[in-house]
Amino acid sequence: MSESLSFILGVIPLVALIVMILKIKTPIHYAVIISLIITLALAGFFWKTPVQSLSMSTLYGASKGLWPIIIVILGAIYSYNLMLKTGSMDVIKNVLASISDDKRIQILLISWCFGGFLEAAAGYGTAVAIPIGILIALGFNPLKAAVASLIVNTVPTAFGAVGIPVSILAEQTGLPVRELSSMIIVQLSLFNILLPFVIVAITGNGIKAIKGVFFITLMCGVSTLIPQYFVATYLGAELPAFAGSLVSMLVTIFLAKRHKAAQETQNEQSETEKPHYSRADLMRASAIYLLTFLFILLCSPLFPAIKNSAGQISSVIPYALSDSQVLKLKVEWLSTPGVLIIIATFIGGTIQGARMSTMLSVLWGTVVQLKNSIIAITAIVAMATVMDTSGMINDIANTLVNVTGIGYIFIAPMIGALGTFVTGSDTNSNVLFGKLQTSAATQLGIDPILLAAANTSGATGGKMISPQSIAIAVSATRMDGQSSAIMSGTLKYCAIYIIILGLKIGAMYYLFYS
Repeated sequence: MSESLSFILGVIPLVALIVMILKIKTPIHYAVIISLIITLALAGFFWKTPVQSLSMSTLYGASKGLWPIIIVILGAIYSYNLMLKTGSMDVIKNVLASISDDKRIQILLISWCFGGFLEAAAGYGTAVAIPIGILIALGFNPLKAAVASLIVNTVPTAFGAVGIPVSILAEQTGLPVRELSSMIIVQLSLFNILLPFVIVAITGNGIKAIKGVFFITLMCGVSTLIPQYFVATYLGAELPAFAGSLVSMLVTIFLAKRHKAAQETQNEQSETEKPHYSRADLMRASAIYLLTFLFILLCSPLFPAIKNSAGQISSVIPYALSDSQVLKLKVEWLSTPGVLIIIATFIGGTIQGARMSTMLSVLWGTVVQLKNSIIAITAIVAMATVMDTSGMINDIANTLVNVTGIGYIFIAPMIGALGTFVTGSDTNSNVLFGKLQTSAATQLGIDPILLAAANTSGATGGKMISPQSIAIAVSATRMDGQSSAIMSGTLKYCAIYIIILGLKIGAMYYLFYS
């Protein structure tokens, strides 16, 4: 089979997925299943992949979709749903909204800091929907609230849902997770500084809005970047977004209070007295997230004895593709972040006064809520696995490298953005294209960590224009029929984001790797 024919056939499942989602408006779980079937047919007929290999690759991919991806998403959404049930989320929202009367500081605190924390803990749309709701309640223009929240829901998604996108990328490519994490932070460092200024400018109708809050805005970004880098470099993928958002939140709150005290005039407030919460109330409301952070920290490389002990409670499931090739899936029953989140949610929910029957009911409701997503994620991981084991991804990479040569470095982030645009998930983008990026790196003779990280970095940019993210924003703002207005508001920022990222990665290669 010629190179051009293998490329055309190899991209058919991806093109079909894009067309079904964007043009035919097929629900994503149906679109992915159909694309998986197309992939299996192409791999069998044109790549001559044996039936055993196809079936075992599919089962392996589906299993890996369930564990650890689905279990993390289930735990994250479950914790959020239970906090809604107990009223703890209302406490957190009220506290965040009452710290400053300046809308520019409010949007930093709510969209950037709290949104980043929600992305770290839950992801899956919560980091868009919740900040938008708070901002609108505070009097923000719904369109501005939507655009700002979508723009800042980019950088944190690389390590969202307890770092699952990077963890899965490391598994897909066989690259060390800490080196990958560190490289991603370096690639995205500029956006950690720039994006807070962007959303302040959006809030105030122009760059002049930065006057008076320049230092707070700068420190908001800097205090996110520094802890992210050190945590990613020394601990791995699970906690960078947690650490960055928490430190940034504390710094911004401190500076916001000083800024408020220095102002002689304040914005008019409602005559309704703001709720006051004791320290015990705040600790109780934050119990689930605090325990999640604690448990994940204890099972991180910072505490190797605990990490190793918990990791021993595991099973290895073999999937024989052939007599000589076996894929092995390691299931860590205790130390995987999803399980830790669920344990933290049960303990924290008890602290918050939830009955066991209520917690189990909310858990089941969360499973039902995620049923279509479970189908979509298991199918897309299976699809990516089949494309990998059959050789389809390698053939696509070979053609791209041969056509673009070393110029592929500049378009690597765009590939990642395409994956998130289509699937709505940084994780799914890494599953689809992570192996392609490392294959391209091998062909070009450069460090695969650079391009694998570029996939995740680019995927964060695609998040702001993903149809799934736009749909969440439409629901949160109740701007039915206005999805095109929201997408138009984010599209130019996405284009600039990807172009800058491509140029930066190209510059990094020529400065440090060539």
